[in-house]
Amino acid sequence: MKIVRYFFLAFLVFSCENPSSSPKNIVTSDIDHFWEAYDKIIATEDSTLQYQWLDSLYFQKGTKGLHAIREARNYTPKDYIDAINNYPKFWNSVRKNTLKANTFAYELEQGIENLRQLYPDLKPAKIYFTIGALRTNGTTLDSLVLLGSELAMTDKNTVVSEFPEPLRSGRRAFFDRNPIDNLVLLNVHEYVHTQQKPALENLLSFSIREGVAEFVSCKAMGVPSSTPAVSFGKNNDAVRQKFERELFYGNNLYQWLWSDSPNEFGVRDLGYYIGYELSERYYTQASDKNQAIKNLIELDYTNEKEVEEFVNGTGFFSNTLENLYQDYENRRPIVKAIQPFQNNSEKVNPKTNQITVVFSEPMNEEFRNFDYGPLGEEAVVRFKELIGYSEDGTMLTFEIEPLEPNKQYQLLIGWGFRNLENVPLKPYLIDFKTDK
Repeated sequence: MKIVRYFFLAFLVFSCENPSSSPKNIVTSDIDHFWEAYDKIIATEDSTLQYQWLDSLYFQKGTKGLHAIREARNYTPKDYIDAINNYPKFWNSVRKNTLKANTFAYELEQGIENLRQLYPDLKPAKIYFTIGALRTNGTTLDSLVLLGSELAMTDKNTVVSEFPEPLRSGRRAFFDRNPIDNLVLLNVHEYVHTQQKPALENLLSFSIREGVAEFVSCKAMGVPSSTPAVSFGKNNDAVRQKFERELFYGNNLYQWLWSDSPNEFGVRDLGYYIGYELSERYYTQASDKNQAIKNLIELDYTNEKEVEEFVNGTGFFSNTLENLYQDYENRRPIVKAIQPFQNNSEKVNPKTNQITVVFSEPMNEEFRNFDYGPLGEEAVVRFKELIGYSEDGTMLTFEIEPLEPNKQYQLLIGWGFRNLENVPLKPYLIDFKTDK
């Protein structure tokens, strides 16, 4: 069964004898370089000079960690310049906190030691305090822990008034939790990620990976999760029910993870709760707790059987992954027919200039997805104009470019189409040949 593919240091060598010394595996120099560049950038309105200061004083002096976080979050120079120019009150309010990075060295050392005690096979990783362009408070790349300090070190006094809605509300809620107070826990969470195998590109895989990191880091630190999604999910079973319904959609990752995208619960990152609950139940049921931690961290997301056994064994979902998948397939809309000819016809009139797709039920008009068929670009039906849906939403008509005689054509009606409940369409290949 191919279910899972559908879901899209040696302990850190710190100087314990001299805790006041700067640990070699914690790097903070990017923060000083950023503020040096920032002061030059805000002192001029010349955009050319702004980009030059950003490059010469920040990027060129940047650590391996800065280059890594830019790669991981696709940060461009424009992202930085826009963020600096658009949110001066925000930057002024967070500056003092970011300059405290060095003071966290001993606490971070102890946090990683706690993790090593829980997971003796811990591999070395390096922690970089960087400043990004407001898209992550922490992430990883290979064996690097990357802190977006401009978000990770905020607190309730951080100014959000310059951000547009709904981003402003999301940031206010996040900053009011005083993220800087949980900086060590965040680092341990990200450190766990450096020990894990890569997730597959699907919602379940990413949710488990994030939940494992959150659960293990909380066990290591002996504290509850600071992520509101975890406590909210534990008190609202509707979160699990909704996740089960949307588990295989393939187009809703940012409704559940890493985003301020609005949802019916008003709480972001609820995928963390799903993964956390699965991890906690697995750990609670295990007779060998040490082995359970090892299994959680070393879970192979490419091994479908291993992932299914892990998930099903917790008893968290209302049914097995196989049955949940079959339920999803049964709920998917389909293409019933096309007009004005039958699909797979080999004598289509080359003068045909419109195609109508007939769906099994009304569709959400905001979502569409067309693609090439197996024959590729050379055979694709090309659009001239989208005419639109029928009044009842069950038929979509579009005008096409002139067809050539005696030629095979294809067009894939993709899963990006959704019904009114946002369930993705079963892909449908339009395939025909024109008459001579």
